[in-house]
Amino acid sequence: MRQSKKCLQCGIGIQGRSDKKFCSDYCRNFFHNFINKETKQILRNTNNRLRKNFKILSDCNTSGKTKISRRKLLDRGFDFTLITTMYKTKSGKIYFYVYTQGYLELSKDWFLLVKQE
Repeated sequence: MRQSKKCLQCGIGIQGRSDKKFCSDYCRNFFHNFINKETKQILRNTNNRLRKNFKILSDCNTSGKTKISRRKLLDRGFDFTLITTMYKTKSGKIYFYVYTQGYLELSKDWFLLVKQE
């Protein structure tokens, strides 16, 4: 006698294809959303923080190139640990970018904000 398979989410017997794992689309979606919940939350939080950094740089750099103090960026909530890209010039200067908005450290307390064209 053949053993019937059970839905991985709700445990109800499954009818249909032999490789079927869920009794319905609802159970399949619920199962995968629950499994990926933590990963999705981490990505969502990181993307939100990157967007915040981007907005801060955009708001502070209205002319395309602006000099700004570290204190002003920190007061607005800028997180220096989150960037999307680094660019090293031939002369050795390193620009840090959050999407298209970037900054170059001029000294310990001053930065040049730039916009990537």
